[in-house]
Order: sequence, then C-alpha cells, then structure tokens
Amino acid sequence: MHGSLPGKAAEIRALLLSLIDTLPEGAALPPERELAARWNVARMTLRRAVDELVIEELLVRRHGSGTYTTRPKVARWLGMIGFSEDIRRRGMRPGSTMLEFRHQKAERAAARRLRIPVGDPIIAFTRLRLADNHPMVVERTTLPAAYVPGLQAEDLNGSLYDLLTSRYDIDVVSGTSRLEPVMPDAKTAGWLDIATTQPCLALHGISFDSRDRVFEYTSAVYRGDRYAFTTELRTTTPSPRANAKGL
Repeated sequence: MHGSLPGKAAEIRALLLSLIDTLPEGAALPPERELAARWNVARMTLRRAVDELVIEELLVRRHGSGTYTTRPKVARWLGMIGFSEDIRRRGMRPGSTMLEFRHQKAERAAARRLRIPVGDPIIAFTRLRLADNHPMVVERTTLPAAYVPGLQAEDLNGSLYDLLTSRYDIDVVSGTSRLEPVMPDAKTAGWLDIATTQPCLALHGISFDSRDRVFEYTSAVYRGDRYAFTTELRTTTPSPRANAKGL
C-alpha cells in the first residue's frame, strides 16, 4: 500500500518506521506537532504517513490520548499448512506446550467428525502454540488412534503434519474449515494470557489424507489481537466475455 504514497510522505514513512524500531510495543509516539517540526514536514503529510502505518497495524490511535506502537497481527492464510510452517515462513520461531493429552473412546460427535465407529479409540490433545515464545493459539486436536499407533505426548513438541508424514506416511491433501468470532472461556483465556473480554477467532476443521480418510479434527482458538486470516477467492464459472470469445 505504501507504494501509493508521494515522495515526501514515503520519506516520512521511512523515518516513522525507524522511530518505531527504537520503541517498545505500546510506547507513545511524540506529538504530531513535534514530529512535523523535527522532520520539517507539513502535518498533513505526516498524518498521511501515520495513517498508512495505522492501516498496517504498526501503529494504533487512541482517541484523546495519542498514537502508540503496536504488534502487527500475524496474517495466516486459510489453506493446507500447519501452524509451525506458517510461523516459520513469517520469520518467527514456532513453539508448542502440551496442555492435555489423553486416550479415550470416540463418542458419537467425535466418531461422526472422524468417520469412524462409535467406541473406536481416539487420541485427543490440546496444545498451546507459540510464536517467538508468545502465546498465539490454543489448538485442540483429535486423531483416530488406529492411524497413529504409539503416538505419545512427547512426540508433539513440533509440527504434527511433519510427524504424520515422516512416521505414519500420512499426507494432508485437503480439508474443510469454518471460521467464527468467539469470546474465550476462562481456561482458554488463561492459557493465552488474555482477558475473557478479548475477542478471539475460532477455526474448526477436518483434514483428509491421500486415502480420503479423515485423519484429524481440529478446533483452535486464535488471539484476536494477534491474528488475522487471509484467503484467496476465485470465480468458478467463466465470465460472459470469456464465453463470448469461445474461451
């Protein structure tokens, strides 16, 4: 977006970015009047550069208080990619803490999601997923035990998808997901180190392997102040112009 800024505003944007790099998260920027005088620029030009950084979530305005630095949200693509790989692609270090791990028999709801008989053994576990040691997601996963014999809690410190591929020859090929806004319960909020009043994003999904088996059901709660989701949309039918040309 900043490519649309005129030369002077682009120069001020670069100066603002340098200033932000020297400040901790949540620090107040000097008043606009002071910055405009320091950099010998019109306040309107300064404000336009600040507006760009507010849109990019590097700054946040608080009415009657000022402008503050903030942590940009991680923009995750909705696609067949695991948390660990997604975080590494963004230059951060993924981490994981096991919160709950248990073997049990599938009740009706779990059996329906996993397409297995009621009463079949399943493995259910909950992990806190981290990016650069910051809590980001509480992820609850259920797997048919027959697909992952011998799986233990200590095996799940890294990427689940990498483990499934290397040890069990399970390759994720497709899936379906449903995204909705939620408020966290007290336990989830505690794990994420947020208040119960902090809105979150919940992602529920199933994943299929190359044998068309449902090998995973996941229900994950993402911090709304740290996460945004991105997806790519495409039309599924040719445009009238394309049909007219015989394409």
